[in-house]
Amino acid sequence: MFRFIARRAVYSLPVLLGVVAVTFALARLIPGDPCTAQLGEKATPQVCEKFNHEKGLDRPIVVQFGIYLRDLLGGDLGDSIRFKRPITQLVVDRLPVTLELGICALLIATVGGTIAGIMSAIRRNSAIDVGTMVLSNIGVSMPIFWLGLMLAYIFALLLKNTPFWLPPSGRLSSGVTSTPFFVVYGWNVNQSNPFFGILSFFANMYVFNSLISLDFKVLGDSLRHLILPALALATIPMAIIARITRSSMLEVLGRDYVRTARAKGLAELRVILSHSFRNALLPLVTIIGLQLGTIFGGAVLTETIFGLAGVGRLLYDAITSRDYPIIQGFTLVIAIGYVAANLLVDLSYAFFDPRIRLE
Repeated sequence: MFRFIARRAVYSLPVLLGVVAVTFALARLIPGDPCTAQLGEKATPQVCEKFNHEKGLDRPIVVQFGIYLRDLLGGDLGDSIRFKRPITQLVVDRLPVTLELGICALLIATVGGTIAGIMSAIRRNSAIDVGTMVLSNIGVSMPIFWLGLMLAYIFALLLKNTPFWLPPSGRLSSGVTSTPFFVVYGWNVNQSNPFFGILSFFANMYVFNSLISLDFKVLGDSLRHLILPALALATIPMAIIARITRSSMLEVLGRDYVRTARAKGLAELRVILSHSFRNALLPLVTIIGLQLGTIFGGAVLTETIFGLAGVGRLLYDAITSRDYPIIQGFTLVIAIGYVAANLLVDLSYAFFDPRIRLE
């Protein structure tokens, strides 16, 4: 198993290098330049010349790329042109928001899509099957930005004075604050501590932080704020997972071992879950891993619509302000997460299919 993980990790290096190179090139192909985007009317040729020299943007592209790779190998993602802060600090501040949103959306998509796909398969050609597939087709073709605006309009405006009201933006209500769990428990951790960044990263995930610190007020409030953006982000993956689950289950339900299990008098629930669903998991696990890309891509629009200060919102602002280090750094972080998720998917094959372990 260790050799398999090491081999896949080595194979991932060219992928990450390609992501770095393509992102570096595409960021500089965006019309405009950082000086004009950030200084506006003050961006005279003399001012821009000084600005580009200070930021190292007047050097040849090849030289800039070489310096970036050198710093990257040393663990330095660079400093933001706009915020004048290290990218690693921005990762600690912004990535937890996107991770929290992405995990909630993936849970909703996986649970909802799997249940809908199983119900559709065991009730083939019924009203449940037709309705599920119609809703799946609508969900796949529905733009995230439109759905997000409609959810905010319905639950924040139309249902304003009802128990079904949900907040349309932000992470916490006014007056509600999240205290880091290491502060709650009195841990002596300051910025000079080498673990401060890691602890702050997890503390910025409000749901996780409130669970660890047993702050149920913050937990409930943060979950209420996550419902609408997570639903908007989960719609397309949920529809795809439902369709894949249905097709995979239909293929397995026609196998001889399923008919044998029913002939032996096993309970229908056991036949579906133990004999059918488990053998239909491999395509489902694959598609769930691939949907991570959809979720991270959709986070750009979702976070912008719902006012969440995450990676997607920061990337959008970085593109409009031509902040090259943020674009490069956060794209690389997302690519690493995507590669790691696909590695976990490959490893899960051996868990769900014993034949792969024997190979």
